[in-house]
Formats: sequence, C-alpha cells, structure tokens
Amino acid sequence: MQFGERNWTEIEGLNERVVVLPLGSLEQHGHHLPLLTDSYIGSEIARRAEAELRDSALFLPTLWIGASHHHRAFPGTVSLGNELYIRVISDILESLIDGGFRRIFLLNAHGGNITPARVALYDTQLRHRDKPELWLAFSSWWTLAAEQVAALSNVQQEMVTHACEQETAMILRMRPELVKMEAARGANIPFDSAFYYPDFSKPDRVDVPRTFEQISLTGACGHPELATPENGEALFSAAAEQVVAFVREFAGWQSFEPR
Repeated sequence: MQFGERNWTEIEGLNERVVVLPLGSLEQHGHHLPLLTDSYIGSEIARRAEAELRDSALFLPTLWIGASHHHRAFPGTVSLGNELYIRVISDILESLIDGGFRRIFLLNAHGGNITPARVALYDTQLRHRDKPELWLAFSSWWTLAAEQVAALSNVQQEMVTHACEQETAMILRMRPELVKMEAARGANIPFDSAFYYPDFSKPDRVDVPRTFEQISLTGACGHPELATPENGEALFSAAAEQVVAFVREFAGWQSFEPR
C-alpha cells in the first residue's frame, strides 16, 4: 500500500501498520551505470515487497538523495552531508511518530546512508524512550539477504560492492537501456592488508574512511562485466523475499514496560 496515495483521514486509521521508507542515492556508478542506480534498485525491491504484502504495510516514496560526499570527486553526484542527512531522516521519523506510527523500517540501498541513518534512528529512539511500543529498524538489502545472495550459484561475487556484478545485473534486469556493458569494469586500486579490503573482497576488520576516488579509478568495484539480467532477477527475488519476511515478523513485535 502506498502511503502517499491515502488522504489524512485514511492514514489516521492505518497507523498500526509497518511503514517502510526506501533509501537511495544520486551518485556516480562507474562508467556504465546511471546515477540513480541505488534508488532504482531500492524502489524495485520495495515495489516487489509491496505487491506481496498488499495492505499489511505502508510504503513511502524512495528518498532519492543520500549521504554521498565520498563520491563527489566524480561529476553528477548530488549529496547531503552526514549531519543534514541525519536531520532529514530524524524529521521524517518524527513526522511518522507524530502520526501515531510505531513500527518504522528504513530499507537502505546505498552504503553511504548507513552511518548517518543509524545515528538518526538511535537518537530518535532515545528521544522517545517513554514509548516502549515504538520500534525503529534499519537494514541494507544486501545485509538482509546476505545469506541468500552468497548462495546464488551463478553470481561470482559473494559480496555486494558498488557498481559491481550484482548492481549491474539488477539494472540490466529492470532498465537495460541504461547500462553500457562495453564500459563495465571495476578498477580498485591494489592494497595489501590482512585487515582492510578496499576491493570489498571480504568484510573489513577495521574501519578506514576513504573517499571513492582513493579506492577506484573508474568509480566502480568488483567485476560488473560478469553481470547478467538473469542474475539480476535472482537478486531482486532474494532481496524482496527477505524484506517481506522481516516486515511480517516486525509487525508482530511486542513491547514491554521497562522496570
């Protein structure tokens, strides 16, 4: 169910439902993918989940702008700084809470949104510690479906990175006319470490903030040249399935009164 298609008197009677806010970005995605890649992917996952959940959850429009200052060396990136992004997410949450909603899920499709969105959720929860019935949740689609993505036999990369095999496959599936496969190549700058993996081959063991031009020559990572639309369909199916599973469980979470 689309949140924005209801009038306020209808919304007033729907605040027992989970609200889902997809988070995207408008930023460079290498030489071969459109700037709105993350927003397209997040919106499609949300669309599929909404079709399955029907009237049991409310979906907000995708927030198309993200925290992407680390991509601004590449033309076309439009970004909010972390502090402003925190304020934007916080104000959205407060608006929903004022409307009586008590289960809000941020469905993320852009890595740069993770830290500020988590801060916004944490700070909002602290402000409303007198509302034990309030549940705020955040997850990126690749985290929610990590096990399912890693198990896909035809996908060579186990981890989702940036403008990589997985993201390229997903855009090939939904908007093939926007993909320039002849230009698809990742170009991570080599780095030898047992703790930090700027090629995203493994999860980092330490946090090392770097801007994107410091880790990739093209703005892309991994092996986008391996992407196929068939794998894109498998990725969308896996992600949407896990979103549906979480929202259904989330809807039943019970609060308890603190001592």
